[in-house]
Formats: sequence, C-alpha cells, structure tokens
Amino acid sequence: MDTRLRGILRPRVAWILPVLYLLVGGALIGAVGTAPVDRGAADQLPDGYDSTQVVRLLEDFPSGDGQVAVVLFSADEAIDAAGRASLGQVFERAAGDTAVAALQPAQDGTALVGIVSMESTDAAVLADDVEALRKALRTGLPDGVRAQVTGPAAIQGDLAQVFDGADVTLLAVTASVVALLLIITYRSPFLWLVPLSVVGIADRLAAVAATHGLTALGVAFDQSTTGILSVLVFGAGTDYALLLISRYRDELHGTASRPEAMVRAWRRTAEAVAASATTVVVALLALLLSAFPTTRGLGLACAIGVVVAALAVLVVLPLALVAFPRGIFWPRRPVVGQAPASEGRSVWRRVGDVVARRPLGAAAAAVVLLALLAGGILGIRSGLSEADQFIDTPESIAAAARLAESFPAGSTDPAVVLTRGDVAAVVAAAESAPGVDTVRPAGEHDGLTRLDVVLDHAPGTPQAREDVRSLRAALADLPATLVGGTDAQDVDSDAATRDDRALVLPLILVVVLLALGLLLRSVVAPVVLVLTVVATYLAALGAGWVLSSSVFGFDRLDVGVPLQAFLFLVALGVDYNIFLVARAAEEAERYGAREGMLRALGSTGGVITSAGVLLAAVFAVLGVLPLVVLAQLGIVICVGVLLDTLVVRTVLVPAIALRLGDRFWWPRRPGL
Repeated sequence: MDTRLRGILRPRVAWILPVLYLLVGGALIGAVGTAPVDRGAADQLPDGYDSTQVVRLLEDFPSGDGQVAVVLFSADEAIDAAGRASLGQVFERAAGDTAVAALQPAQDGTALVGIVSMESTDAAVLADDVEALRKALRTGLPDGVRAQVTGPAAIQGDLAQVFDGADVTLLAVTASVVALLLIITYRSPFLWLVPLSVVGIADRLAAVAATHGLTALGVAFDQSTTGILSVLVFGAGTDYALLLISRYRDELHGTASRPEAMVRAWRRTAEAVAASATTVVVALLALLLSAFPTTRGLGLACAIGVVVAALAVLVVLPLALVAFPRGIFWPRRPVVGQAPASEGRSVWRRVGDVVARRPLGAAAAAVVLLALLAGGILGIRSGLSEADQFIDTPESIAAAARLAESFPAGSTDPAVVLTRGDVAAVVAAAESAPGVDTVRPAGEHDGLTRLDVVLDHAPGTPQAREDVRSLRAALADLPATLVGGTDAQDVDSDAATRDDRALVLPLILVVVLLALGLLLRSVVAPVVLVLTVVATYLAALGAGWVLSSSVFGFDRLDVGVPLQAFLFLVALGVDYNIFLVARAAEEAERYGAREGMLRALGSTGGVITSAGVLLAAVFAVLGVLPLVVLAQLGIVICVGVLLDTLVVRTVLVPAIALRLGDRFWWPRRPGL
C-alpha cells in the first residue's frame, strides 16, 4: 500500500490530479451550477400538524395557498372623502383582479387597508411580485399619504430579499477570513493558497452536488441551506487541511523525500480525519428524523458537504502539496535533521505540564467556568416572532406596526379555520373563544369552508399564540375542523422542535459515542469526551444567549437554534478531541499514558488552536446576513468552538486523562 502511495505521490506525476481537479471541478461548477431553491409553502412547517394541513388544503382554493399581502394607506391626519376615493383608484389599478377585499377605512380615519392575493409561493418570485405591487401603489398617491405592503406574503418576500446575493457575499467573506487566518497560521506568502484552493473548489462542488442531489431526491431545502453548507465545508475542510499540513511539515524534518514524508503524514492523519468526518456525517444524517422538511434537507446537504471536503483533503491536497518543493513553506522551510516545532517545549506542552501538577484542580476550575457560563440558559426566552427575524426592520414589519395603531392587532395576519362541519356552529364557537376579535367567512371550495379569525393580539407575539390555543380549545369538539395561520404555525413549530430535540439530541450523542469507541477501542475515553462536549454545548448556549441579549439586543432566541447548535458543536467539537486523543493514543504506545497525553497536547496544540479559531471565525461570518436566527446560531457555535479549543481540549480533557492514567483508555492498555 505504501509503495503504491509513494508512486502516486512522485512529484513528476503528483500535479496531474490537482490540476484536473481545478480544471474539471471549475468547469463543472460553471456549467452546472447550483440547483434553484424549489420548495412548497409547507416545506418549512412540521409534518403531521394542523397548521401544515391547512396550508396544503389551501393550495386547492381558488385564491391559492392563502399567501396574501395587506395593503396599507396611512396618513398623520384623517383622510377625507376625496382622498379615500383617490386611494380606491390607486388600489384598483395596482391590485386589479388579485384584490381579495376592497379598501376598508379605520375608525380613526387615518388609514385604509385592502387585501391582495399573491399567485406564487416561490420566495424569490414572491419578493419580485411584492416589490412590483409596492411600486404600483406609490404612483398617484395624494399628498401626505403613505402606501405600504405587509401581511404574510410581504414578510416572506422581504425574507427572501435578505438572501438576494447572500451566497456571493457569504462566500467572499468566508474565503477572506479563511485566507487571512491561514496566512497568520502558516506565516507564509504561498502555502495558504494550496489548501484554500482545494477547499474552495470543494465548497462549490459540495453546493452543486448537494442542491442537485436534494432536488433529485425530492428533499426540500431553502435559501439558508447553501449558506450554512458553505460555512461548514470551509470550516471542516480547512481544519482537516491544517492537521494534514502540520503533520507533513513535521515529517519533512525526518526525510529528504517529499513522497515519503507525505506517506507517513497521511497514514497518521487519515484515520483521525476519516473518523472525524464519519462522525460528523452520521450525526448530520440524524436530522433526517426531523419533522421539518427543510431541516432534513439541511442535514443531508451538510453531510454531502463534509464527505466532499474530507475527500478533497485526503485525496487532492496530499498530491498538491507534494507537487511543490519545500520552498512552499518559506520562510519556515523544514530542514532535514532539524527538530520540528512539535518536539520542542511549545506553549501547549508547558500548559500541559502545569495541568499535570494539579490535574484535579485544573479539571475543577474548567468545570466551574463551564457551569457559570451554562447558567445563562436559565434566562433564555425562546420563540422568535416574524417581526424579530430581521436585524434591519423591513417595510412589511414597519407597516404591520403602523396598521396595529388603527386596526385590530391581528388584522394583518388572521388565523385561518378550515371546516367541513356545521359552519354556523364553528363560527359561534370561534367567536366565544377568548382572544378572538372577529370571525368572517373567506371562501368555500370542495366542501371546505374557510374562516378568517382576527385575534386580539399582534401576530408573532406570545399573547397571539395563547389566542390560538384558546381558539383550538373552543373548536376541539367540532369534527373536521382545523386551525392554521402564522401564529398556529408558530405554536406547532414550537411543539415539533421540542419533539425533534427529544429524539435527535440523544441519537447524536449515541452516534458520537459509538464512533469514538470504534476509533479509540476504549469505553472510558469516549464517555469522558462526550460528557465534555455536552458541557461545552451547555456553556456555549448560556454564554451565547447572554451575548445575544445583552450585547446584540435580541429579545428572544429562535427555537431552532439549540438543536442546530447542538448538532454542529457536538459533531464538530468532537473533532478536536479526536485529533488530540488519537495522537495521545499513538504517543502512549511508546511513552505511556501520562507522557503520551502531554506529548500529544504539545504537538497538536498549535494546529488545533489554529483550527478552532478558524472554525469559530468562519461560523461568526453567518452574522453578515441580516437575519437574527443565523446571527444567533453563529454566536453560539463561535463561543462553543472557542471554549472547546481553549478550555476543554487544552485543560479539561488532559486533566481528566492525567488523573485517570491508564484507566482513561480502559479496556485498552496502551504502551508502558
């Protein structure tokens, strides 16, 4: 096997595959591109819930799936009869046949509202249609009157505009951050170009493979999928590259042959990278059990991305590195016979020696720190409303707030009741429910009657969700009756998210535990590592919430953040423990458990810290998108990766391993 590897890695032929990778990969990316987002109205809603069934049933109604825009004309003073007539003409001209309800004046006379049905459910098309409606409404307005568009369709359209050009922005910022950190890490003007090129092509190939694969399989995905995928591929791929390059440079000190050095480095790195990638992939695939179609799509897409990144690093990067002479490392060119940096008294070895003097005290201090940070969880307020999703307030949200000043708070987005039963009984029961303002018929199709129920409280608020629960309780005894609408979707999504956490989180832990057990051939070490990763997650979630609420001013945490943060922190955070403990197991065969752990910490400390800082920075890049949920996810993962890199991997795991000694590896008995 090694002989074949040396033959493939000969400098005269090693350049062929990397060049083909760049040329063919680039051509494929340019010719095929990523598949467009194509999701239905219910793809972001949990399967099997009433509000999701309502959305699907509404697709057959003459007015489509119920996506409507609310047109608001407002002024600082009461609008006179002439002004109302003029606005009626503006509304008729702009809305045309799509008008669902004519303009209705507010009791205070300062506003008029009309309802328009939007034909498309595609987010990008919806954004264009809403913008066209806004432009049409602003033509011919009387002096002093403002025209705004809000409602579910407008909010979805504004949400889609957040991602307009976002992939390019996110990719550019991510690549720039990775390039800067690679330059700082390697302190070389040339070396960083090699891993960045390999991982950059892998990122685009992963996006092409994932989006087309999901489309072919009929798995839903949304605009955020490719953004998170890109961040993950860059982060994981660069981490793997850092580990391989660090080991390759060390081996170049021991032999004049670049192929020989790469064979040794690859053989000692591939198992850890493969184990790490396999753990991440299987953990990501656990998301296929989610109730949310787009969450299932995210899990599958990211799993494909990690496979592509690992293959690129293990197959293409070794050849690309060997194709270049040692001068690629200039000015830190490795010289044969010179001791590698990892053999010296590095800062991480000195940290290890300090921990070794009092391992129990060091472990206790780390646990106390993590516990204090985890205390922030007690203050978490979850349930991000639509109005709170945006960092910058778009027109749809501002218009909803203005509409609530002149109309019942729930007018912008009423609850939707569908029934095949006695309509009069349903109306009477709905009107008797606490929190209901008005009930009005809104159409009939194929035996189904639609009722729009205006709630007392503003959409997206906790009070509106309580109104939905009261409405459902009032209608519970009536047959063939469902309650939907945005607030009902929020209630159902919260319930489904709790179910997802109860199912997926334990499964991810079991997957990681089994993967570590197989890699380390141990029982105690995997349990310790999993417990430390869980502690890191809890501390990151608590500290992330404190930062989100105190520094960035976010009032609530999106309900999906804890699950996604857990997935990425456990799956990716265990990477660094794998890199450390796999090296410790290797060193323990020669030097014993105690010295093996200290040597592993000294030799891997620099590269793992660089990888952790890079991964944290890459996930922080999600904050460039003006969407609160991605900013919150980036904050929690960034904090978690830094804690895992600087506290757990540096202090806590070595302290526990040193305290337990050979028992850490039980039933395995490494070395001396």
